[in-house]
Amino acid sequence: MELTNASIITAMVTPFTETGDIDFAKLPELVEFLLDSHTDGLILAGTTGESPTLTHDEEIDLFNEVIRLVAGRVPIICGVGTNDTRDSVEFVKEIAQIKGIDAGLAVVPYYNKPNQEGLYHHFKAIAEASELPIILYNVPGRTVASLDVETTLRLAELENVIAVKECSGLDALTELIEKAPKDFLVYTGEDSLAFATKALGGQGVISVSSHIFGNEMFDMFQALDQGELKQAAAIQRKLLPKMNALFSVPSPAPVKMALDHLGVSVGDLRLPLVSCTSEEKEKILQILDIESSRK
Repeated sequence: MELTNASIITAMVTPFTETGDIDFAKLPELVEFLLDSHTDGLILAGTTGESPTLTHDEEIDLFNEVIRLVAGRVPIICGVGTNDTRDSVEFVKEIAQIKGIDAGLAVVPYYNKPNQEGLYHHFKAIAEASELPIILYNVPGRTVASLDVETTLRLAELENVIAVKECSGLDALTELIEKAPKDFLVYTGEDSLAFATKALGGQGVISVSSHIFGNEMFDMFQALDQGELKQAAAIQRKLLPKMNALFSVPSPAPVKMALDHLGVSVGDLRLPLVSCTSEEKEKILQILDIESSRK
């Protein structure tokens, strides 16, 4: 399934049980909740899914179960990138054999601090390892190293590199939208830049906030598509403090807490991340202004 109609892709949280295992019993409710809120695609085992703490086997089990639940309704993108090129190549070869995975998300290698040539050959190796389409993920706030626009454009010429999730700011997004091949999809990974990215001609957003505000984000993008700029801008202005609140402590603690408040139980986080304190919870919920659906 192609991503050309996917403007709001949710980087899905991973639900955990009280003992810290993946809570597969909670996945159906979570998946349906997201799809009912205008999620156009799902990313599994990304940052928001706490990928650093998931084992290889857990990721494979998670992929297979979500594929079964989604049943082809929206594209499924799976995290494939690490800071070890060989490991990433082997993993993408493995998951490319799983029917129902539509693309792999490969993050800039963290900790190693490669230069641009190293980054180019890292992603090139991943893209050429299989026929699975690859989305680049540039998030320098987490990886230290950053993918320059020039390197992204160079990679965009590769047949299997279809998109970028760009988190280095509006300037980079603007240049990518202007210069990338027409069939190359540019997503922001920053919820606060969703409006600007779409207005500039980007594909949309790979989002955390869409767990909670997917309907509002859908309305904003619809307004933009219909030329209702003032209406779309008004939605963005109202959403911005709420989006910021969802990142006021290390993510995904706020969004997991908010989902729980809405009655979609996804459990706590795995260390080294911790859940919101009661004070943090109270402050964040006040800003989010969402009503609990619990009975």
